[in-house]
Amino acid sequence: MIYYVALPFVRLDEGLVPGEAVECPHAGAAIRRAAALASASTNAGAVAFSRCGDPDTGDFDEAVVLQTFGEVPDDIGAQPDVGFPPP
Repeated sequence: MIYYVALPFVRLDEGLVPGEAVECPHAGAAIRRAAALASASTNAGAVAFSRCGDPDTGDFDEAVVLQTFGEVPDDIGAQPDVGFPPP
């Protein structure tokens, strides 16, 4: 199964931390939602990504970054537990 996700990031004392992930129906929707999330004054940036996996087994591939907006961590695609789906 392929998940499409928009994930905002907020800046805290410890650096950029992810906000609440939003599942989207397709890549275009994830990109549009990430752009909107990044424009919110409370967020430093956002990323739209896709991820293949099986929620029943918990096996997921690395995130594939579709587009970033504003400030996001450099290694976002390599973080296996980033944002979505929840464990």
